[in-house]
Amino acid sequence: MPFEDELAEALRRTGEGFTTNPGALAEAGEERGRRRARRRAAAAGGSALALVLTATAGAYAGGLFGGSGAEGAVPAAAPPATPRADGRRTGTGAVTADRMIGNLKSLLPGGRLTEPKARGTDDELGPRVGAVYDDGKGPAAISLRLQRVDPFGSQARAHTECEDRNLQSYDDCRTEQLSDGSRLLLHQGYEYPDRRTDTKVWRAVLVTVQGFLVDASEWNAAADKDAPVSRTDPPLTIAQLKGLVTSDTWHAALNDLPAADPEPAPRPESIALRDRKAVDALEQLMNRLGITVPIASKGGQGTYYGYVVLDDGKGRSLVQINVQPTANSMLFTDNSAVTTESDGTKVKVTAGPGEKNRGVTQWKVDTLRKDGLRVVLSAFNTADQNGPATRPAPALTAEQLRKIALAPEWNLGAPTAAPAH
Repeated sequence: MPFEDELAEALRRTGEGFTTNPGALAEAGEERGRRRARRRAAAAGGSALALVLTATAGAYAGGLFGGSGAEGAVPAAAPPATPRADGRRTGTGAVTADRMIGNLKSLLPGGRLTEPKARGTDDELGPRVGAVYDDGKGPAAISLRLQRVDPFGSQARAHTECEDRNLQSYDDCRTEQLSDGSRLLLHQGYEYPDRRTDTKVWRAVLVTVQGFLVDASEWNAAADKDAPVSRTDPPLTIAQLKGLVTSDTWHAALNDLPAADPEPAPRPESIALRDRKAVDALEQLMNRLGITVPIASKGGQGTYYGYVVLDDGKGRSLVQINVQPTANSMLFTDNSAVTTESDGTKVKVTAGPGEKNRGVTQWKVDTLRKDGLRVVLSAFNTADQNGPATRPAPALTAEQLRKIALAPEWNLGAPTAAPAH
C-alpha cells in the first residue's frame, strides 16, 4: 500500500472506531489535530507546522462541518491565536452559532436550509456553519468557516494556490487578486481524486490583507461522502460562491477573533532538509549523489510529498518521496524484510507490482529514524501510476533510492523530538 494510502487507511480505521457520527468525528478530530500541531510548533520554536500533522488534522476535519473534505487536499491547520488583553484565544462570543446560521441563510439565493449546524466566535475550534441547501433542484451540502491567519505567511499562500494537477483531479482552478489586495481561490473539483463517485465539491477561499480567511465549500449531494449525487452540479455558481465569501456579512465574526501571530520568515540556510519542500530535497540529494537522469517534470505538496518524472530516453519513470516527521515505529515491527542501520535507522526495501495498474513495477525504500522521521522513496516503470508501464524497470535502482532515503542531510538541523512509540 502506498505511503499516502497507509495514512488515509489508518485515519479511516481510527475514525470508524471512534464514532459513526461524521459531524462529531470532524470536530473531535479537528481539535486533536490542532493540539498536536500546537505542540509541534512549540517544540520547533515557532517554525512551520509539520505537514503530516497538518494533513492529519485536515483529514479528520474534512466533511460538511469541516470545510472541504476533498481527498488529497491538505488544508493548513489553524495556528494558535494571539491572546487578547484578557487572555482569551477565542472571540468574545459576539457572533453566536444562531447568528452564523442566519448569516448563511441571508446570503443564499432563496431555497430551503435544513439540518443547520454552527459554532460561534467563542468556540475554541472557531466559527463555522454548515447545512443542507435545496433550491428546488436537489439537496446539497454547503459549509463555511472563518479563521484569522497571517496574510503574508505560508498558510495564506497555501490556502489560495491551486493544487498540482498531477496530484489532484479537478475541472477548473484559478486564483484572483482583488482590488483591495485580497487573494481569492476558486476551485471546481471532486470529492475523490480517482473520480470513483460523481460527487463534486466546489470551493472558494478568500484571504484578505487584514488576515481574514473565509472558506466555503458546496457539493452536489446532501453530504460530502456516502450520500447519493442529487444534482449535476453544486447549487451556487462560481460567481455566487465568490459573493458568499467576499460578503462583509462575515466581518463582525472575523473582527471578534484575535489576530493570528505573524509567521516567522526563516533564513534559507536555517531550514533543515526535512523542513524544505520534498521535491527540492529530492532534487538536491539526486544532484549530490551524481544521479544525472534528466527531469521531464516535477511537483508535489510542500514538505511531505514530492515527485520527479525522469526521462533517460528509454521511457519515462516516476520517482516520488514522502516525508513524515513523526511516524510510529510499530510500522516496522515483526517484518523479516526490515534491517537496522548502525545509527538505529530501520530500513525496509520492497519490489513488486504497483498498486494502481497491472504491468507497473514499484521499487520502494521505507526508512524510519530513531527520532521518528520517516522517509520513503518509490520508483516506478511508468510516468503515471494510473497509466501503463513505459519501460521494463524504474529509472533509478533500489540502491540509489536507499542512498537518498538514508542521506545524513535529513538529520542536519533536525528539531529535537521524542522517539516514536
